[in-house]
Amino acid sequence: MRVAVIDDEKIAGQLVKRVLDEEGFEVELFQAGTPFLTRMRQMPFAIVFIDLELPDMNGLTILNEVKRFCEDTEAIIITGHGSVETALDATQKGAFHYIHKPCKRHDIRLLASLAREKIKLQEENRKLKSAMGNDNLMANFVGASPAMQEIFAMIKKLAMVNCNVLLQAETGTGKQIVARAIHNLSPRNGHPFIYFNCGGFTEELISSELFGHEKGAFTGASHTKIGLFEAAEGGTLLLDEIGEMPASMQVKLLHVLQERQIMRVGSTKPIDLDIRIIAATNRDLREAVKKGIFREDLFFRLNVVGLHLPRLAERGDDIPLFISHFIDKFNLAFNKQITGVSPQVMQLLTAYPYPGNVRELENIIQRAVALADTKRIQVRDLPARLREFADNVATSEPLLPLEDVEKKHIATVLERTNYNKNLASVILNLPRTTLWRRMKKFGLLSPDQDSEEN
Repeated sequence: MRVAVIDDEKIAGQLVKRVLDEEGFEVELFQAGTPFLTRMRQMPFAIVFIDLELPDMNGLTILNEVKRFCEDTEAIIITGHGSVETALDATQKGAFHYIHKPCKRHDIRLLASLAREKIKLQEENRKLKSAMGNDNLMANFVGASPAMQEIFAMIKKLAMVNCNVLLQAETGTGKQIVARAIHNLSPRNGHPFIYFNCGGFTEELISSELFGHEKGAFTGASHTKIGLFEAAEGGTLLLDEIGEMPASMQVKLLHVLQERQIMRVGSTKPIDLDIRIIAATNRDLREAVKKGIFREDLFFRLNVVGLHLPRLAERGDDIPLFISHFIDKFNLAFNKQITGVSPQVMQLLTAYPYPGNVRELENIIQRAVALADTKRIQVRDLPARLREFADNVATSEPLLPLEDVEKKHIATVLERTNYNKNLASVILNLPRTTLWRRMKKFGLLSPDQDSEEN
């Protein structure tokens, strides 16, 4: 990853370069803005450290040129204590962060590492979009885990065949996004994608919404209404919470799937349909069939291809990607400049079980971005349930007998010292012979050591 350091103070610039060299970056050092801009136009840099005060131009001018030339380049402003307000202004204009002079090694490493992490996450999402071959599909899709790669592959296959699909997954896992992705990649993508939630409505309301009605079909029907089946002509209709559909409506839906025709309420004239049906549910429909709650023939009609979406807890590798995605989303919504999360928050968010799945994580990040008063989200910005979870995790270490604690600690020290018993005995403050006896007692000696003290 290529990095540029622009600082007219030779010693200060060389310090930043030396630290970044040690971190594995490819670094070029400049003492003025003009030669840097010339070099940048030849070959872009991923990260740029910019001193605000340069002999030939202002650091903010360089920042504007960098962002105009390559928006993805992350800029870190180097500022003196008298220029903090200008540095803050720079972050509002797109700088990743700022660092005070004299620059400390720790701060240089930390900011470079965080900028690199952000760039890698953005690049990961770009590669996924490219691999899927459709930006519309990936507009709200995030995922690099093996589980999601399988989902992406299935979406591409299903988009090309005109069969019914049943999405089964917990609430908040992205069923609507998957259905829209199938539609966007399919030959039907120039026609409507329509969503309808079957839960919580009476049979009469569902019938009116899906089938429409003729003028005068019932009291209050003052005009003809086109139903969602007709409105989706040529496109895709997603029936969410299909497991909540009343039994009488299940019969009508089965007829639609079999005949590809509907009749509006109050009409005797059938209307031919050319639509794709995708159904979604968070219930176990096979179990509902066994209990007689859901029609078996309708289940098989809908479940030509079944697709199970994994819970967020089953795709932990995607959590950092989601965090970055949602921070970018809500930075834009709230006009904020949050650059990431603290290490403690990242550790907590990757350990949390997410009963509400991706939707819950989105809610957590939305709240945190709204409340955060620092550049990185802190534990205090998280909801109370997350802070309580952190406390429970911290106090959940099992209480062990003293002998087990001693064995565990000796084993840890031996492992950390590569079984150097001289060094281990010093760390444990035990005579070497005593350490050997404890190792023998706890079964920590290898067979060739067991016969004699080494």
